[in-house]
Amino acid sequence: MRVSTLRQCISQAFFHEEKTHCLERHLKSHISNFPNRLKITKENELESLKKFAMEYIHHVPDFLDSLKQASIKAGIEEHVFPFLRIAEEYFIKPPKLPNDHIGLMALMDEAYLAHRLFEEVNDRYIARVGMPLIPWDMTLANVVAHQLVGEELANELDEKVHQTVNQMMPAEQNYDSQQFKQYVEEEQGNTTSIWQEWPCLGKAAGIDWALSY
Repeated sequence: MRVSTLRQCISQAFFHEEKTHCLERHLKSHISNFPNRLKITKENELESLKKFAMEYIHHVPDFLDSLKQASIKAGIEEHVFPFLRIAEEYFIKPPKLPNDHIGLMALMDEAYLAHRLFEEVNDRYIARVGMPLIPWDMTLANVVAHQLVGEELANELDEKVHQTVNQMMPAEQNYDSQQFKQYVEEEQGNTTSIWQEWPCLGKAAGIDWALSY
């Protein structure tokens, strides 16, 4: 995992944002289109969205690192690592993006793909084991990010995630290994401390589900 390279890409994009405010302009244009099922609880809506976007991007390398550790411990790295490599590669060598998606806004697109891949890994794990590999609900954060990235591009990225999941299905034989079964027995009823320190990114930025949702 080239986590240090990802962190360098993010640092460069943050510096670019300080000079251009590209992400800020993009977020400002999306405030009026924010869906009714979501609400921004803080008075300064733009600041809430900026905080969310920056944290959403900033967490990707940490998640890659921690998910790598958790999968090695569980003995399912052959299944999980391909997901992590795709997320990593998309960050380092992204495909063609909309012309106005540069700097941090481009990384928002790339972070969305990464977090959706993390979510799918977790969902597949829950389906097999009945407990999460990552004891953290990414649904709200990914719904917010989907909105900010834009429906058309976000749907394209979702399709890439689904294709990856289907390609990786044969590697799920790792779930049948003795090492993994022993790991599950040890972890039942416990959530690994790797993840306990991270709050829900949406709620931390003042974004939540609307009561009517």
